[in-house]
Amino acid sequence: MPSLSIFHPMIALAAWTFLVLLLIPLQRARALAGRRIAIDDFKLGESAQVPAEVSVVNRNYMNLLELPVLFYVVCLALHVTQSVSAIAVTLAWCYVGARVVHSLVHLTYNRVWHRLAIFALSNGFLITLWVLLARAVV
Repeated sequence: MPSLSIFHPMIALAAWTFLVLLLIPLQRARALAGRRIAIDDFKLGESAQVPAEVSVVNRNYMNLLELPVLFYVVCLALHVTQSVSAIAVTLAWCYVGARVVHSLVHLTYNRVWHRLAIFALSNGFLITLWVLLARAVV
C-alpha cells in the first residue's frame, strides 16, 4: 500500500471542513438580511439572539476542528513510521465518511441520538487507527 494514500482521506476531511466553514457566513448573511439578528450579535462570539439554524453551522465547524485533530496526527504518524496499510487507509476513509454523515445529520434534521451513534462509530474508527499505530511502533 503506497504510504501517500493515507493523505487522500485527510484531504477529503479538510475539504469537507472548508465546505462547512463556507456555510457559516452564508447562514449569518441570510439571518442578517432577514433582520433576525444584528451584526453586534457576533461581537463576542454568538449572542443568545442568534437562531439555532445559524449557530448550528458554527458548532458543526468547531466539531470538525476538535477530535479530527487526532485523526490528522495519527495519519501523519502512520506515514512517518511507514506503517500505512490497506486496513489503515480503509479505517481512515470510514472515519471521514462517518464525520461527513455526522455533519449532515447535525446540519439537517439534527436528531441527537443519530448524531451520537455516528459520532461513537467515528470514534471507534479513530481509536482503531491509534491502536494500529501503537502496534506498529511498540
